[in-house]
Order: sequence, then C-alpha cells, then structure tokens
Amino acid sequence: MKTISELLEEATARAVPVVRGIDDAQLSGGTPCSEYDVRALLNHLFSVIGNFRVLAAKGTSDFSRTEDVVTGDWRGRFDDETARLVRAWGEPGAEEGTTGGMAMPARTVGLMVLGDLTVHAWDLARATGQDYVPDPAVVAELEPGMAGMAPKAREMKVFGEPFPVAPEATAFERVLAMTGRDPGWRPSRR
Repeated sequence: MKTISELLEEATARAVPVVRGIDDAQLSGGTPCSEYDVRALLNHLFSVIGNFRVLAAKGTSDFSRTEDVVTGDWRGRFDDETARLVRAWGEPGAEEGTTGGMAMPARTVGLMVLGDLTVHAWDLARATGQDYVPDPAVVAELEPGMAGMAPKAREMKVFGEPFPVAPEATAFERVLAMTGRDPGWRPSRR
C-alpha cells in the first residue's frame, strides 16, 4: 500500500500542470462545482491544501474562511503549497492516530485531501478545456476510500447526490459520480 505522501506526490504531478495551464481570462468561468467559478475553486483548493497540511501535523484546521490568493504568482505558489502538503504527509507519524479537531483516522483524512486535490484538478481541467487523467494508483485508493466517506460527506453537504453512470463507467468516472459530479460535464457555451 502506498503512503498518503506518495499518493499526493502522484496527484500533485497531475494537478500542477492543470493549474499552470489556467489563463487569467478563464478565472471567471464556471466549473463542475456550481457554487464556484474557476477563481473561487482555486481559492478553495489553496485553503484545502493549507488546512490539510496542518492536519497532517495533528494541528487544528480552520475551514471557516477562504482568502483570495489568486494574485501575483499564484501558479508558482500552488507548486510550492502542494510540495509542502506532500512533505507534511511524509513526516513520521502523519498517517498514525487521529487528526486535530477532526478526530478521524489520519489515513482517512489523508484520503480526503487526496480526493479534493484529484477531483478539483479534474474540475479545473474541465472548466478550462484541458485534458486531465488522474494517476491510476490514486484512483485505486480513492474509489473505496470515498465510497466509505460518501454517506457522511452527503450528510455534511460536501458531496452532492450520486450522479447516475453507466455500468461500463471507469473507476474515476465512478469517483466523480460519487461526489455528485457529472463525468461528462462541459462548460456551457455562450
């Protein structure tokens, strides 16, 4: 079994090019997360990365606010922040015990950030017309992990209702559908 840090490193390798490929003119475009445009989703993802880095160190996170950090060299900062996240989850003990205020098994929390990074990279790629294929090892960990979290995530309004997919759907399409996303989502044409 791969460590959370190894999985995050693989997910980061696929997410960073997507973020680097976002043009500033695309920041106001819609995303598969109907409550977020591209800029708001980037800000959310930066917040998630920072908070889950704190959780890796068994600290207390604060998801109550999201700042607008999509300014200056935000693409370079994304590279730096994801690298710091990978390192945090690679520290001795990061996957052991429970995390800060979440009081959940650390590996489960690690899978949560892995899911956020992977699914939101897809959201951003779709919203900005880029290709995105997640690492198969990441998807293999996410599918059962997110299936276990899905009922609670729906109760907390983190996931939408499952989106119906065909029996031949890929593992990643099933992951997306589990979160309430339409795997076939495309930006609306204006």
